[in-house]
Amino acid sequence: MSKENLLKMTTSLKPLGDRVVVEPITDDFSAGGIALPETAKEEPQRGVVFAVGPGLRDSNGQRMAMDVVVGDEVLFARYGGSSLKHEGKEYLILREDEILAVIEN
Repeated sequence: MSKENLLKMTTSLKPLGDRVVVEPITDDFSAGGIALPETAKEEPQRGVVFAVGPGLRDSNGQRMAMDVVVGDEVLFARYGGSSLKHEGKEYLILREDEILAVIEN
């Protein structure tokens, strides 16, 4: 999905504070190419940022900039965040500090 399409879709779901909505990327095959049944799959650990909150406030009341933007591919803690189903898709709502890294191409 292109960044432009993601930007259009984020108007219906806006996270607060330092929260980030991530669409998990699920892998249906193992590293060796074997198809995995639903019961054998691990929780997704990477995904695409779908929406980003405005950030936390510092002690002076100023917003602190977020390190991720809509469209970034990220790695996140396996059991972090809260699951959410929105418009027929699965998402995770994570705090920014639960995101471990941004995958750069």
